[in-house]
Amino acid sequence: MAKINEKDEQGLKYKKSQCSDWYTEVVQKTELADYAAIAGCIVFRPYSYAIWEKIREIFDKMIKETGHENAYFPLFIPERFLKKEADHFSGFIPEVAFIEKKEDDSERYALRPTSETIIYDSYAKWIRSWRDLPLLLNQWCNIVRWEVKATRPFLRTREFLWQEGHTVHISEEEAEKEVTSILSMYVDLIQNYLAIPVLTGKKTETEKFAGALRTYTLESLMPDGKALQMGTSHNLGQNFAIAFNINFVDKNMKEKYAWTTSWGISTRLIGALIMMHGDDKGLILPPKIAPIQAVIVPIYKSKNKKEILKAATKLKKKLGNFSVKIDDRDYCTPGWKFNEWEMKGVPLRIEIGPKDIKQQQAILVRRDTGEKEAVKLSIIKKIAIMKLEQIQNNLFKRAKKFLDSNIYEATNFKSFEDIIKKKKGMAKAKWCGESKCEEEIKDKTGATTRLIISGKKRVAGKCVHCSKKAKETVYFAKAY
Repeated sequence: MAKINEKDEQGLKYKKSQCSDWYTEVVQKTELADYAAIAGCIVFRPYSYAIWEKIREIFDKMIKETGHENAYFPLFIPERFLKKEADHFSGFIPEVAFIEKKEDDSERYALRPTSETIIYDSYAKWIRSWRDLPLLLNQWCNIVRWEVKATRPFLRTREFLWQEGHTVHISEEEAEKEVTSILSMYVDLIQNYLAIPVLTGKKTETEKFAGALRTYTLESLMPDGKALQMGTSHNLGQNFAIAFNINFVDKNMKEKYAWTTSWGISTRLIGALIMMHGDDKGLILPPKIAPIQAVIVPIYKSKNKKEILKAATKLKKKLGNFSVKIDDRDYCTPGWKFNEWEMKGVPLRIEIGPKDIKQQQAILVRRDTGEKEAVKLSIIKKIAIMKLEQIQNNLFKRAKKFLDSNIYEATNFKSFEDIIKKKKGMAKAKWCGESKCEEEIKDKTGATTRLIISGKKRVAGKCVHCSKKAKETVYFAKAY
């Protein structure tokens, strides 16, 4: 598909049902991102970066309230560090980008695909005693993974932005508490701020993070029927501690290896926002993470321009405790502005013109439903706040209904195949727990295990594919 020129006609050419083309067009026409001169990379334009800043601000506050601190580690990772933890290295090697060795370098350096190895080299120097633990650090940074698959803005690019937490603990129990606590924070962020419902559970041995003891995941289902991994939290056990010699002297003066964790979310969340909430008109942004929560469009002619703009400025001050923009561009008609802000997904539009001033009111228009309402200026702040809350709740409710209605129980392999190929949703099925069976399911249907459903009860019945005794209940789906 040809790239979209920003000077093209206003509005979208593609419907959301044409998901791939629609997505590309929305990303470019709403000025979220542009293609970079480097294949597989994008430019984060101010609008998408502002969304990422919102996400960062919210989650950063969460982790700091629980004692985590931010730090920053080098982008360059010595190749020997990657090789220290063999399982980890083999899991990442296809995507690792190496820089050319310079004359004064004794080895190659990788561009950070993830930071466990470079961080744990420092941790081994810093940790001596149980008094140094737990060590709770996080960094916000960029990541380079030399993707060979088809890239797509935000969802899969060779460079992206993320946060990665790396913590060190005295015991497995403490490390496990850390990863489950972070998983709960991610649920809070994604469901209560991004308005995207998620399923949580454990990854299979095949799908877990390379070198981890256990990986916990958050999965959602996009409107095209594909699952999207929204974030992960890993209990790394003592694998990295042993490889990097992260040990400590406990209270009994015995030397022990530490337990480590890592966890992360990325700018992939922006892609999830686009797909989950957007419609044929463009973006719909949840108010809690929208860079602009309300846009005031003054409607005037040259003779009353000064009066209307003054009223708009006064109205903005009245609405002062959330993000409001006045669109006072002279070279655009009100209708053009309406369409543009709808496409950019601003949750609330406020129209004010001569008739409104006479009646001491403004017109409020919801982006999610298109509902219009005349509201008296004396109560407009209260009503606007209420409507933003309603939009936030409605977007989550709508997305939750979609997720729930597209999870299907598979009782045999024929029903499993029908779900994956025809219904394009998630298949909930019993599974034997064997990697060979998991791979055969993937080969036959394209579906992967998304997560193992947590539960203490034993699973009764047979595997949906091989008919052996079932050990787990799992969600399967095709995925990004």
